[in-house]
Amino acid sequence: MSDMPPKLAEIVDEFAAAPREVVLEMLLEFSDAVPPLPDELRGHEGMEQVPECQTQFFLRAEVQPDETVKTWFDCPPEAPTTRAFAGILAEGLDGATAAEILEVPDDLYSRMGLATAISPLRIRGGTAILARLKRQIRDQEDGRP
Repeated sequence: MSDMPPKLAEIVDEFAAAPREVVLEMLLEFSDAVPPLPDELRGHEGMEQVPECQTQFFLRAEVQPDETVKTWFDCPPEAPTTRAFAGILAEGLDGATAAEILEVPDDLYSRMGLATAISPLRIRGGTAILARLKRQIRDQEDGRP
């Protein structure tokens, strides 16, 4: 899939090719892939909350001078599915540019075959996370000289 960063495309392909019964297990492994927040974001200062998620979920995207994007996510460990969405994005978008992230398909989680493994409500939360991440990037891109 050429319409997403290589790392993310690899994750999506792995999921899409996996037998249905292991998809959830694979997903939950990503809940450990969320890096801890730096001290200055501990109180979610400057982070956006995603109300579509059933659990408290915060994110922040920062476009760097070289056009790559740094992302931060925070979600309680007791919400492993939602944390896993963050883990997939944290790992899959690592080193990606703003332009590449904006190209990521909005139906990312359906493409991964997750619709059969988890509830539509959770998928909606994951989709909202991606949408808000893109919006933050767009806002920063628009604000550039």
